[in-house]
Amino acid sequence: MERQNLKSMSVDQLWALHEELVAELSRKIATEKAVLEQRLRKLGVADSSASLMRRRAYPKVLPKYQNFKNPSETWAGRGKRPRWLTAELRSGKRLDDFRIKT
Repeated sequence: MERQNLKSMSVDQLWALHEELVAELSRKIATEKAVLEQRLRKLGVADSSASLMRRRAYPKVLPKYQNFKNPSETWAGRGKRPRWLTAELRSGKRLDDFRIKT
């Protein structure tokens, strides 16, 4: 492969080189992906993309806190605090005041 001086090339020549590189890289990536997928099939992995995309099943978490002004608003204690709870805590109430008694 001949070495080209990039600084002496015009913008059009550089752009043509860029497009040629992108096309060649795309072909090589597609070929490598096909080889890897064929290896996975030989190993018994049916669909590599589907197996990677599946999420782990998490059990349903029961709510631990409830807005007693609006009982349909609940929170399990995970993730970001809901707005109704944040507002109540700012007004001086405690988190235990909203705990659901079981």
